[in-house]
Amino acid sequence: MEMLGAILPWIQIVLSILLVVAILLQRSGAEVGGALGGGGGSFYHTKRGLEKFFFYLTIILAVLFTLSALIAVFI
Repeated sequence: MEMLGAILPWIQIVLSILLVVAILLQRSGAEVGGALGGGGGSFYHTKRGLEKFFFYLTIILAVLFTLSALIAVFI
């Protein structure tokens, strides 16, 4: 248990950096104009290829980071 307490902050640092990178590498279908009500594109967008990979990677990293934070609370 003591070893987990020593290594957990490093795991959280690595997970947080990977999570930020995964979020920043996602390509947004709606630009700033679309977020503010402009843009005449369609509302539905299918994720394919690398975009789908980063989407799922972001979800997995967010869940792992949340679990590590909960573990840190209980230690």
